[in-house]
Amino acid sequence: MLVHIAKRLLLMVPLLLGITLISFVVIHLAPGEPTDLQTQLNPDASAELRERLRAQYDLDKPLLVQYGKWLGRLAHLDFGKSFVQDRRPVAEKIAERLPVTIMINVLSIGLILLVSVPLGIVSAVRRNSLFDRFTTVFVFLGFATPSFWLALLLMDFLGVRLGLFPIAGLKSLGHEYLSFGRQIADVLHHLILPVFVSAFGGLAGFSRYMRGNMLEVIRQDYILTARAKGLSERAVIYRHALRNALLPVITILGLSVPGLIGGSVIFETIFAIPGMGKLFYDGVMMRDYPLIMGVLVIGAVLTLLGNLIADVAYAAADPRIRRG
Repeated sequence: MLVHIAKRLLLMVPLLLGITLISFVVIHLAPGEPTDLQTQLNPDASAELRERLRAQYDLDKPLLVQYGKWLGRLAHLDFGKSFVQDRRPVAEKIAERLPVTIMINVLSIGLILLVSVPLGIVSAVRRNSLFDRFTTVFVFLGFATPSFWLALLLMDFLGVRLGLFPIAGLKSLGHEYLSFGRQIADVLHHLILPVFVSAFGGLAGFSRYMRGNMLEVIRQDYILTARAKGLSERAVIYRHALRNALLPVITILGLSVPGLIGGSVIFETIFAIPGMGKLFYDGVMMRDYPLIMGVLVIGAVLTLLGNLIADVAYAAADPRIRRG
């Protein structure tokens, strides 16, 4: 297993290089440059000033040369400096925001697994029951509901009208004066709506996957054998069927990491959460190329690691894969 993990880590290097090259080219092909935001609204900005700004940002050089210089900095774990006026290192900005995004995504994945796995199991065991039909309706609603629209509805109803949850930010006014326990409670209170919105679509999809896999597994001969031996239904479902039904779900969970990270841009912007998604959105609006590339690299690394963790979890759930 350790050899397999080492090979996968080595394979990530060329894959990451390919992702960064494509991202770098696409970003620079998009209309607009960082210098436009600094010169277009300034009537005193001359053509000479624009060219000097482009030279300062290395935008006057060929695209491959720009990519080579950026890649050289990346090899030293240096994402460069932001193009906006503060000129702060990109790594600093990401380090401030990354923990928030990781926390929200971990909570979302935890909520998805905590709810969808039991939901799928019960739906499969009680196939065609009233509960199964209700969850089917829930799944269709989950697939059909856009996350941004759901976020706006929850903000209006639960936040504005009922006042049950805050609708923006991570901290309340006067947060620093609260005790440590109340500070944690305050942050969690702010995270309830964003985490639910982030997990809602996944809850629907994973519960369906779990139901389908469980229905497939409980028809197998070894399940009939387990029942014939006199094992309780609980032991048959949770000790024999569940581990095999979880295998495809583990794979899909690893592949869903990019969607969760990408979704952070939507709900972090809507809820004004100072995470990596909001930072990425602001960077795109400002044409801040180093910041955009830095966030994309971190997102790509997290995605590749998510797939690796899914492979390891797959092997942990199925001894046949470990032996292979």
